Amino acid sequence: MNAKYLKLIVILSGQLLTIMDIFIINVSIPSIQRDLHASNGEMQLMIASYLIGFASFLITGGRMGDMFGRKNIFMIGLIFFMLSSAACGISSGSALLVISRFVQGISAALMSPQVLSMIQILFSGHEERSKAMGWYGITIGAGTILGQFLGGYFSSMTFMEESWRLIFLINVPICLLALLFSRKILAESKISDGKNTFDFFGVTVLAAGLFGFTYALTMSEHGIQPVNILFIVLSISVLIYFIKNQKMRLQNRKSYLMDFSLFGYKNFNLGILAVSFFFIMLDSYFYILSLFFQDGLQIGSMAAGEIIVFQGLGFILASLFSAKLILRYGKVFLVTGLSLIMAVLILQIFLFDKETPFFVLCLLLFFHGIGVGSIIPSLANIALSGLPQKLAGNASGVYNTFQQTAAIMGIIVVGSIFYYFLGTKPSPKDYHHAFSIAVAVNIFCLIIVLYSIMKVPEYILPTRKDLNSH
Repeated sequence: MNAKYLKLIVILSGQLLTIMDIFIINVSIPSIQRDLHASNGEMQLMIASYLIGFASFLITGGRMGDMFGRKNIFMIGLIFFMLSSAACGISSGSALLVISRFVQGISAALMSPQVLSMIQILFSGHEERSKAMGWYGITIGAGTILGQFLGGYFSSMTFMEESWRLIFLINVPICLLALLFSRKILAESKISDGKNTFDFFGVTVLAAGLFGFTYALTMSEHGIQPVNILFIVLSISVLIYFIKNQKMRLQNRKSYLMDFSLFGYKNFNLGILAVSFFFIMLDSYFYILSLFFQDGLQIGSMAAGEIIVFQGLGFILASLFSAKLILRYGKVFLVTGLSLIMAVLILQIFLFDKETPFFVLCLLLFFHGIGVGSIIPSLANIALSGLPQKLAGNASGVYNTFQQTAAIMGIIVVGSIFYYFLGTKPSPKDYHHAFSIAVAVNIFCLIIVLYSIMKVPEYILPTRKDLNSH
């Protein structure tokens, strides 16, 4: 096997763990709640704490990789992810599990930016980078499916009591293998800019701002309360102060956490705009779809899970072929993928009801997955293409932060719209109406993504014909 692709497999193992553990706890919630005697609020915190830790430290993780070495920070992330997973697996109470999940999220934030950074460094040519980003997309799809499948599989085991603990303990051997291969085959890369000091004050301010913002959003899932609004206002104030502080440090040539010259690159701004609205659409879609299937169409949780698996299969299939097709058709392929998602969403508005045959539900979800799998790998490629290597880690952290924050915002904003149109005593007709309105919002988000991609310069997404002509 080509050494580059062996390294790619190793770094993608970190991304697989990151994505898998976002979803793996969802199916196990009833078992965990029963065994730990946890309240609904504590269960909500168990899910949210991972996302809050992850979103709050992604930019920090990217900058640490730039300064202290991407291989080093990737391995440190793996070590802490393994230890926090073990702590989750042996937790005797809900408080310890919430804390351990938060540390898991921070550990994932150390790993994830290094994955995108190392892909940019390992694969410098457009064609091979497109292939590598295709595998990055496959990893996201596989992590989504594996997380939901393993969560249900381990929780249903009967050979041991509290078998849900295995959803966390399975990470330990995976991390050990990834650490072994990382140490042996990954090469180190970092920026030698003469500044050996790290901006710990910036880390504290940024983490506080992002923590407050994501916590307020996550805790707003069942209604906006005055305390959530206060948290959001304070967090935005802290983040504005962080931006001013970082610009001042850059002007005075002091150590910094975030390089705002990133936003001077048109393709980076377009990539950030595209990924934000795409993930507002995607995560909110899964959220409202699950509610609509189980409460509106009265489909059982097992059957609903089986239908959603078809979305994941379409995602993986499209990711396998997206690299070749993007090289052949360039921007046209992305426009086609977005058009497919929008067409599927429109069909779902008209076709999804209690009389819809099971195979039609599966088929529409499969084509939705094909559309999503066609787009996601290229969004990161758009944002990070053309950036100098010294900005790779910073850019990866910012990109992932926008992605995760947008995902949370999508669930809250689109979910609130769904609940508003649902009413207090919903009938099946009300569920369909609320679903239709929420999907219409999703389509609007995709139109903004389409606009962003149409504005991307042609040289960012050249076809193989364009490359050969040069």
